[in-house]
Order: sequence, then structure tokens, then C-alpha cells
Amino acid sequence: MTVGRAVRGTALAQWALLAGVLTGCSDSAGDGGEKPSASAGRSADAGSEAGAESSADAVKSGGSVGAAGSACALPVTFETAEKWRPEAVETGAPDGGSGSEEDELAAELAEGLLHQGPFTAACEIDAKPAGNIGFIRVWTGEAGAKGGDAEALLKKFVAAEGDTSKARYRAFSSDSGVSGAEVEYLYTSEALEETKKERAFLTVTPKGPVVVHLGGLDTEEHEEMLPAYELARRTLSTG
Repeated sequence: MTVGRAVRGTALAQWALLAGVLTGCSDSAGDGGEKPSASAGRSADAGSEAGAESSADAVKSGGSVGAAGSACALPVTFETAEKWRPEAVETGAPDGGSGSEEDELAAELAEGLLHQGPFTAACEIDAKPAGNIGFIRVWTGEAGAKGGDAEALLKKFVAAEGDTSKARYRAFSSDSGVSGAEVEYLYTSEALEETKKERAFLTVTPKGPVVVHLGGLDTEEHEEMLPAYELARRTLSTG
């Protein structure tokens, strides 16, 4: 999986550079080029439970995803932040092409972007319309998949990402009583030559485990997008 991880890192680097250019153009054409700042209600320690609760209340809901007929049909539902744009991830096999090195690279790239350990990308919720560079991504696993409890499965997800460190795991419960495991960790990208914060939570449903992950271009972007992530965690439901 070393090649796949390297390809994935390169693809994310290219995406990040392009997204930065596009976002910069959008900002300059908008309200004076000022970028929305992090929520004033966020705790200085965004990883603490107190910080999570305060910032979760600082963002407006823009709708929900997960139910049949929504942008992404998922085993869970949760609210998305205002202006964030959800879109289902297509996971169909790519065309066979000509069998050239370029086609093989494209297939490798697709594999790296669509799969992380035993999980498959199902939905991505884009923050660019809200002024940030990053996504909340939803990953799903097979029903009845072996691997233990929620924390053990979440550890598999983190390990499959590559160069991660300082992972801190804890239990969580949503307002509707859905429970699972959550992690905050550091990810080091060789392509971007940067270490940044990431977070994810996982719950196990009758249809399989579901991971909701927040990355971001860098730690600053990650922190600014935390209220949207916390809204998703707080409103998570399987009903």
C-alpha cells in the first residue's frame, strides 16, 4: 500500500493547491476578500469536551444528509453546516482504458482516494462555499465486518491513513443517543511537507460501521471547520 499512499498524498497536494487558487479567486470577488474567522465561542483547547460543546452551538444548520433522497444516502443522518455542500462519492470501477501507464496510475489514484483500510468513501461535504478549504468525509464499512468494537475499527481507519501520531481516543454520544468512538490525531503529509490536526468519529450501525472525518488543508483550516464537524457529531442519528 506504500505506492497507493504516496499517490493519495500527491493527489491531495494537487487538490489543495488548486483549491487554494479557486478559493482565493472567490474570496477576492466577494466581500472584500476577508476570510471568515474561527468561531469566537470556540475554546482555546478545541480538542477538549468543553471546547467541542461551545463551538457546536456556534454554527447554523444548512440541512441534513443521510436520509433517502438527500445528497448522500447513508446508514446515518446528521445536520450539515450552513453553506457546506454535500455530494455523494461515485465508487464505480473506472474504464479499462488502453492499459497504459497513465491508466494504471489513474486506477491507483482512484483506489487511494476511495478506500482507506476497510472503509469506502461515500460522501464528501465541501467547506469552500462557506469560506474554508477542506471537507467532512463520510466512509462506510461492510455490515458484520470483523474488527471488534468502535474504537478498534477507528484505529484501523487511522492506521490506514499513513503517517499519523499522537492519537487520542475517547467515547462519544450524540444528542439522540448514538454512541461510538472519536479520535483526534496528527497526520504528516510528505507531499505537503506539513503536519496537521485531523479528527474522526465512528459508530457501528446494523448496515455497517460509519466514519465521519474532518481533515483540512492545514491545522488552521481544521480548527475553523470544527463547528461543522461538531454539529454533525451532535446531531448524528441512525433512526
